[in-house]
Amino acid sequence: MTDDGAVTRLAAGAAPATYWTPGTRILWRYRENAGEHIHIARPVTVVRDDAELLAVWLAPGTECVKPVLADGTPVHREPLESRYTRPRTVQRDRWFGTGVLKLARPGEPWSVWLFWEPGWQFKNWYVNLEEPLVRWAGGVDSEDHFLDITVQPDRSWQWQDEDEFAQALSDGLLDAATAARVRAAGRAAVASVEAWGAPFADGWPHWRPDPGWGVPSLPEDWDRTPAHMSP
Repeated sequence: MTDDGAVTRLAAGAAPATYWTPGTRILWRYRENAGEHIHIARPVTVVRDDAELLAVWLAPGTECVKPVLADGTPVHREPLESRYTRPRTVQRDRWFGTGVLKLARPGEPWSVWLFWEPGWQFKNWYVNLEEPLVRWAGGVDSEDHFLDITVQPDRSWQWQDEDEFAQALSDGLLDAATAARVRAAGRAAVASVEAWGAPFADGWPHWRPDPGWGVPSLPEDWDRTPAHMSP
């Protein structure tokens, strides 16, 4: 995307660039579970992109797309037993609070998010279990797997959303094979935390965004179907 959030169109016959340069604006999206439609879209700014890591910055106040119930009720306010069975739609909203730094290594079934308190006091890491990111010319796509892990600055960790994971399995949004794969990915992520390797030991809590980046815009065609590049 260009600086105003519009998608950068490639010349006819041109292949997308393999990596994005720092400062490029892309979309970080999630497909709905047990479906093909995009239901989460977040414009982000590329911090780093190479063969080892994609790092992006989700700025405070960024306009995003998120799922809601068909009557507009926020998903988290719906009782768990009906949260994944009631009809849904999507709506535009803004990312409130502090920004989020997202880190993803190619082919890995999770991404690691960093959160700060106001004043850049580091709060915690958040390991989001998901399908490995698939790249396309305007961004990356994935599918969330409900189960997550929080990691504190003292290196302690804790499973998150196990009740949502169990409910999604019960409601058919995950099958048994996928659930087993997600659990295995979670154990691998925990092993990475306990080994305190990349990206946890890489100094990211001290990172700060370029003040000239600003806040990306959400393009009108945020849900377009892309020609995928590579996982």
